[in-house]
Amino acid sequence: MKISLYPWQEECLDRWFQNQCRGMVQAVTGSGKTLLALNAIERLEKSLPQKLHIKIVVPSGSLMHQWNRAIKDFLSDSSEALQGPAPLHHCIGLRGAGCRMPAGRQYMIYVINSARYELARQILSDLQRGIPVLLIADECHHYESEQNQLIFEFLPHLKPSDAPFFSLGLSATLPSEQAGSRLASLLGPEIYRYEIKNAAAMHTVCPCDIFHISLSFQKSERAEYEEITERMRSLYRSLVHSCPVLRDSGQKERFELISSLAKDPDKKTAKAASSYLKLSYMRKTLVCLASGRISCACELVRRLPENEKILIFGERISQADELYRLLQKQYPEKAGRCHSQMGRTANQNTLNRFRDGSLRILIACKSMDEGIDIPETSIGIVLSGTSMPRQRTQRLGRIIRNAGNKEKAALYYLHLAETTEERCFLPDGGVYPVYDLEYHANKQIFVNPAYDKDAAQLLETMAHDGIDEEQLKEVRRCLLLGSVRSDWLLSEKELEQRLHACSSLSEKNYWICMKLIKALPHRTSL
Repeated sequence: MKISLYPWQEECLDRWFQNQCRGMVQAVTGSGKTLLALNAIERLEKSLPQKLHIKIVVPSGSLMHQWNRAIKDFLSDSSEALQGPAPLHHCIGLRGAGCRMPAGRQYMIYVINSARYELARQILSDLQRGIPVLLIADECHHYESEQNQLIFEFLPHLKPSDAPFFSLGLSATLPSEQAGSRLASLLGPEIYRYEIKNAAAMHTVCPCDIFHISLSFQKSERAEYEEITERMRSLYRSLVHSCPVLRDSGQKERFELISSLAKDPDKKTAKAASSYLKLSYMRKTLVCLASGRISCACELVRRLPENEKILIFGERISQADELYRLLQKQYPEKAGRCHSQMGRTANQNTLNRFRDGSLRILIACKSMDEGIDIPETSIGIVLSGTSMPRQRTQRLGRIIRNAGNKEKAALYYLHLAETTEERCFLPDGGVYPVYDLEYHANKQIFVNPAYDKDAAQLLETMAHDGIDEEQLKEVRRCLLLGSVRSDWLLSEKELEQRLHACSSLSEKNYWICMKLIKALPHRTSL
């Protein structure tokens, strides 16, 4: 049975047809962009007297194979496809990432690196032979560059006598300003925007709790950070003297200006700019690899529900490997890692094990943020924050995708206090509740002020009631787990449902403690 479309997908398809089947769509990761495109193909083909050729461009080989599977599944559900003369594998061709199938098949999927030098010619040939073509540019924000825009070289050569050309651009984060205007001239204007706030309101994605966890440097790390910062300040003052416009520029523009000054004819200025950039990278690395991040992630995993799968987003391969070794030791054969140095086969095997439940924890570097078919999970841990809205949106989308019986997702952002690291935030802030925690690596404890006050009150009440030390020890264990969750804020009805669904005594004890906090006469309110 084919999956029914969400109302937003139906509305989006209506707008696409109203715009002569040309345009770009921005939709949050996990909301169903691929399904939208497959239905666009089916409906467009039914409206045409000739057979439609579909050209799909993707940024990576992994995404190419993901599309291949999606098309096969979709066509297998179509009675028309089952009655057709050609088997499914003869209808789909792959070009790129080691695949060189014939280019004349009805469904052609290209990795952009291969598409640059052949796709425009093949599209033009089809159109001139009277074959209508639909070009689907997935993750179309990748096609802003001059080199990638070679795939559109056929457009100036189209003639009124050629077959019709259609286009659909898909992205979770369409580019803005000049880059966005350029893409619009090639793929058509933005026709629909489906953001997190829309998806959350319509339950297209699941509810999510956001936790900001503040960390601190070790003493030696703090001293090194402050020394680097002071040297950068000194260099910046000299650069402002050479280039006063730096003083009034924004962060991105300032970095671009200093990068250009590194090539300045004046050797003194160029040396100062180069030194500033080098120190900036050193400081960023120091922040990114601060030791508290690994300690915090390990402690978080220990406190999170044992039946939930966890996806950890890392920034550096060395950091991912170190965390993997620690978690593998703590949870034998339950942790896996994916990054560019592992190789495609090893990464795919790890993803398959995570998908089938053999692995509980997956550590993925930022190269996995996009274009990789990472299985759905309900808990995410971001080791290092990012100022890039696109990356934040993609990571959140991995977690909030509706799947199975998932009731709620949780995303934990780790950030260093009193540093230049931007405190992570969500696009469309306010959609999901945000909780501020602190982690103290020396004691391996989380501080959650409102929760801690209620937890302390519960312990005091139970001690006053005279329960024995063994029971108090179990209560303390349960309350430690609750400090990194929002379960204590659930309604009485929801708490009762969780309690009835317990499969173990330790889990039952946890939910009893959450119910007892809820019932406190003088609870802290957020």
